[in-house]
Amino acid sequence: MVLTSEQVPQTQVQILKSKHKKQRQRNRPRNKRNRLEDNHITTSETSTTDSASAMPGTQDAVAPEKTREQVMAEREAKKLAKQAKKQNKPPTPATPATPAAPATKIITEVEQTTITTKLTTTTTTKAQEKLDSLALKTAPPTVANGKDAEAGEKSREQIKADREAKKAAKKAGKGAGAKVEDTTQRLSDLKVADKAPVPAKAAAPATENDLEKKKPALSKAERRAIQEAQRAAKTQGQAKKPQPAGKAPPTAAPKEPKRESVSPSKAATSSSPSKCPASTPSGECRVKLFNHLVCAKEDSQFINDPLVHPSIARLGVQYAKRTVVGSNARCIAFLHALRQVVHDFETPAKKEFGRSLDAAVKHHVDHLHKCRPLAVSVSNAYKQFKNQLTQLPADIPETELKELLGHFIDTYIENQIGKAAQAISGFLQEKITDGDVLLTFACSSLIQFICEEAKRRKVAFRVIVVDSRPGCEGQEMLRRLHAFGIPCTYVLINAVGYVMAEATKVLLGAHALLANGYVMARTGTAQVALVANAHNVPVLVCCETHKFSERFQTDAIVYNELSDPNQLVRGDKCQLNNWKAKGKLMPLNLNYDITPPELVSAVVTEVAILPCTSVPVILRIKPDIGY
Repeated sequence: MVLTSEQVPQTQVQILKSKHKKQRQRNRPRNKRNRLEDNHITTSETSTTDSASAMPGTQDAVAPEKTREQVMAEREAKKLAKQAKKQNKPPTPATPATPAAPATKIITEVEQTTITTKLTTTTTTKAQEKLDSLALKTAPPTVANGKDAEAGEKSREQIKADREAKKAAKKAGKGAGAKVEDTTQRLSDLKVADKAPVPAKAAAPATENDLEKKKPALSKAERRAIQEAQRAAKTQGQAKKPQPAGKAPPTAAPKEPKRESVSPSKAATSSSPSKCPASTPSGECRVKLFNHLVCAKEDSQFINDPLVHPSIARLGVQYAKRTVVGSNARCIAFLHALRQVVHDFETPAKKEFGRSLDAAVKHHVDHLHKCRPLAVSVSNAYKQFKNQLTQLPADIPETELKELLGHFIDTYIENQIGKAAQAISGFLQEKITDGDVLLTFACSSLIQFICEEAKRRKVAFRVIVVDSRPGCEGQEMLRRLHAFGIPCTYVLINAVGYVMAEATKVLLGAHALLANGYVMARTGTAQVALVANAHNVPVLVCCETHKFSERFQTDAIVYNELSDPNQLVRGDKCQLNNWKAKGKLMPLNLNYDITPPELVSAVVTEVAILPCTSVPVILRIKPDIGY
């Protein structure tokens, strides 16, 4: 009875073969050639098993177990058979005396690429194969037909060889990448067949890749050095090329400024101070600290505007020429001109009176601001006027609306300026007694009204008027007080230290009172207050509430007004004469200065005599009390 391969029980060697075959099939890519090879190996194994089991006279015989050396020798024989099949050569037995393969082989380009891909995907199997090859050195020779011979006992040398093979297998996992590189280098040394089935166009990229692989790996520093050398050579070549006239360089010119802007040293040198005077007109040197301040404009810059009312145009010229000066005088002149604008205004067709008038008034206010920056009193009056426009009723004829606005303007002048001056004067009349010496600075209509009221009360006092250039407004104050019969003394500000000892009170006017308690007044006010504080003389600032501002300021540089610098030139013999031709020279003529609240004893308003720190309180309650 003959047993078939299905009835013969499988040995441990056969089980190991099936496991290795499955593992090999998983690792290998599934293409047509691999499937054919697997089928060939499977058929050869089945035939070997059948021949071993079907022996005459031994029905229940079982194949003897194979040793480890026999299994390894069989594997090596199969590998050699596969290689011989690829090279179209008959398989040769692997004996220790004969070499496994010649030194030089001839393969095609397709086979080379296939072998390379296999090497990269089966690095783990290569380690096992190396272990098998080392074990073959100690194995006995195999038979050509595939059957294994029995091996004797292992000698001492064979045991050492097995240990070395195990160590090499452990290191194989770590050096898998190095093995792939070595194998690739060997494949590059092989000769490629002349008659390759691959066309010439497809073969060109492969040769370029091979050349790239042959190049040695460069470090980061070496690559950087090569790049710098290439750039230097490129710049030298561009510098040597002669450029035709009227043509810019193609691409190098726009790239060079970008590189210069990146480096901080070149960026610092590129912004040279010589570019700053180019933005200013010739003959004028502006200090950067005061570049944000508004300069005085010439009269020729204000041309006739058909949209500006004649009264506003006239007022703008008066502002520019300094014909109308003083916070109260400028505010009253603005309100009178505004009344005339309202009276002559005509509402456009299909437009609302309030909104149309608001747009027209805004245009006129912008024109005045161009002539001269608006005073705080003028700005507050304009805000009150705009608030009144929003409260106009819509069911009243236009003529009645104009009458309401005219009545509002008259009431504002009367309450905010006229009655406020009377209230302030009433508070100060209690402070002025016989024998007092009042010291004032420049010209203030409110201080003038207070002194005249004290003279009507027949109080025996005298006034010291301190003045300063270039405006010399104290001369106008001196003329008005002397005309009213008040004894006066006139000194310049450089002599204020000599006359301060005679003064009993210092009365100062103000252009505005800021929200942080600082007083903004004519230039020189802070110096007078400082000298008075040094002599322990009380300083009283007289200011109406319509001059209170919500702005915070601690110095005279953040916001100020520049007057004409030519006003500082006294005559032909002055050193500042023809200052525009002297190069970097610009006379500074500031209109206002800032007096800190520490130098002010009290602020006299129409509400009460208050400290400077009470300004925010007045600003908060002002709408409630009707101001």
